Amino acid sequence: MDFEKLSVWQESKQLAVELYLHFQTSRDYGFKDQITRSGLSIPSNIAEGMSRKTAKDKCHFLVIAKASCAELRTQVYIGIDIGYIGSEAGQQWLDKTRHIAAMLSGLIKRINEDAKNLP
Repeated sequence: MDFEKLSVWQESKQLAVELYLHFQTSRDYGFKDQITRSGLSIPSNIAEGMSRKTAKDKCHFLVIAKASCAELRTQVYIGIDIGYIGSEAGQQWLDKTRHIAAMLSGLIKRINEDAKNLP
């Protein structure tokens, strides 16, 4: 399965783009680097996982992508609290990370079920 066709990859890639655009002029390089890296990690790990051969390897990277969603969500909360992220944009990103994490859970479940049904 081509990872580019997965809606979870497409949505997470778009989220990473939004983060980079939002923080492109930020002078807090530590925060900027951390939040953009966690956002970038999500579609990157989906791509790497879906390019692996075994279900176990695929799921391993998808779990990492899901963990990056949690990391990003934490950083968004902090960004809102310190005034780096507006509440409207922040809420949209929180919703997106929850949605992406749920999609990843479903994909992991499907891959594991498909692997169990192989002869």
